[in-house]
Amino acid sequence: MALAQIRRLLPFLSVGIFIALVVDGWIFYSRWARDRQTERVRVEKEAQQARRALDLMGGTELKILNWYVSPPTIRRGAEASLCYSVVGAKIVRMEPAVKELYPAFSHCIQVSPRSSTDYKLFAEDGAGHTTSAISTLTVIP
Repeated sequence: MALAQIRRLLPFLSVGIFIALVVDGWIFYSRWARDRQTERVRVEKEAQQARRALDLMGGTELKILNWYVSPPTIRRGAEASLCYSVVGAKIVRMEPAVKELYPAFSHCIQVSPRSSTDYKLFAEDGAGHTTSAISTLTVIP
């Protein structure tokens, strides 16, 4: 008798479980999307503050003040910081491209390459002038 009742309820239970999975999926997706948007807003706000600070400092001459890797040697799988400081730049980019960069007096990003890598930083002003610098991150297997 109990088996017959379970068989009658099984389609309804399946629908209930499906609805619960859809709701859970929507909750996780909406939280992920909200966190992603919050991170975008934070990065843009940080970039605006950096631009404002550079404008207040009167940084008009294009210079890379600092460009370094810390620590310069890591084991495979570990992370290192690529840090830079530029003045007078409108565009900052790196090769190999790691993530979107922006002009800043002080900014660091985390990297974890599989092998030793030469990172080249390029800073460009609005007038077509470019300057660059190279830093090497050594990776020990």
